[in-house]
Amino acid sequence: MNTAEFDFSFLEEGFSAKDIVEQKINESSMTDDRDAFYVCDLGDVLKKHLRWARALPRVSPFYAVKCNDSRAVLMTLASLGTGFDCASKTEIQLVQSLGVDPSRIIYANPCKQVSQIKYASAHGVQMMTFDSEMELMKVARCHNNAKLVLRIATDDSKAVCRLSIKFGAQLKACRGLLEKAKELGLDVIGVSFHVGSGCTDSAAFKQAIADARCVFDMGLDLGFCMNLLDIGGGFPGSEDADIKFEEITAVINPALDKYFPVDSGVRIIAEPGRFYVASAYTLVVNIIAKKVLIDDDSASDEEDEGIIDRSLMYYVNDGVYGSFNCILYDHAHCLPTLHKKPKPDEAMYRCSIWGPTCDGLDRIVEQCNLPDMHVGDWLLFENMGAYTVAASSTFNGFQKPDIHNVISRPAWQHVQQICAQGLPVPAESCMLDVPACCGRERNLEIPSKSPQAHVV
Repeated sequence: MNTAEFDFSFLEEGFSAKDIVEQKINESSMTDDRDAFYVCDLGDVLKKHLRWARALPRVSPFYAVKCNDSRAVLMTLASLGTGFDCASKTEIQLVQSLGVDPSRIIYANPCKQVSQIKYASAHGVQMMTFDSEMELMKVARCHNNAKLVLRIATDDSKAVCRLSIKFGAQLKACRGLLEKAKELGLDVIGVSFHVGSGCTDSAAFKQAIADARCVFDMGLDLGFCMNLLDIGGGFPGSEDADIKFEEITAVINPALDKYFPVDSGVRIIAEPGRFYVASAYTLVVNIIAKKVLIDDDSASDEEDEGIIDRSLMYYVNDGVYGSFNCILYDHAHCLPTLHKKPKPDEAMYRCSIWGPTCDGLDRIVEQCNLPDMHVGDWLLFENMGAYTVAASSTFNGFQKPDIHNVISRPAWQHVQQICAQGLPVPAESCMLDVPACCGRERNLEIPSKSPQAHVV
């Protein structure tokens, strides 16, 4: 494993990532900056990996780098032995800079630039997807030893982000594509599909696996050694998703046993992204401005009673051009968690939450109920690890939030052992927090827990 460094902090016994959130808030509150920041619990990434291994024992995860390309996340996953789904030269470079062998990379972009196909060839990345005749012709010209995977279209009508409108060959076109690959002397090794990001219908996997079996048989008829099935992504990353991870795996496993039984010798991989990282990240933002809106009609009706109806606009120091790009690009619904626990009888108001830029589009929450807060107060957004940091910009000069990665010492030792010896991860380890394989650690002195630590 490459010894490139990254920063992380040890969690001392008895402390959690929520305590680090509290500590960072306390530190920032003593300054005027009070910048937005992330706390990333790498232990959550390990727990997801163990959960995957239990629920999908036949499926090897190839993490989708586009979801979150944080070096700490990638090094953690690399140390745990996952593969990587890369969509570009830059993502391939990033993963290989960590010492990942090219055999653990699939270039899973069906529409590739010629120069980037040549780069993959020169750097040993062989597995790559295609879904058109033109792509086959590019690969034939530019790659010396490609191992091709035919991506097929799926019914992704119930996914949050549909992908088959852009990628994937229809079943009726597959035989012709396989025949063209044969004519060009290319090696097709398998089939891939993607049921859409944020899949809400587990039945989509069953049908896609059945369709993949049909295409496998076409390839075998034409003399290809078909030995790889890639079932893509679409797996939920947080517990508030419309469908549970185990609901999906309960459909996938019997379908795999039916169409691709163990004795078939077919290797099965997947491309999870949000599953691994969504719940690992908590984003903490600060209220930088506030506006009170008076409901004039209500006020005139009730002024004799001294009651004025009002709504509040809060402005915070991250927005849709930054971490909350997931609202625009990933159809995310982000709701805050209060840092300060409200009093039982505290009044709640209709509120909207806005980002810091000068664009009117920069609205995070259209309407929610919150108490009357002040400039300088904090709001927390959980489950912010997927399609957030990877696509954020510095539009209007607003900088990206810092990320504070935390791990526990037992987990550090455990993953170091896996990294060094390739030992299997026992199920009992699911309660550990995860380290990264290599890095520059620093001890973290956490003050005694205060009541605030339990409010987060």
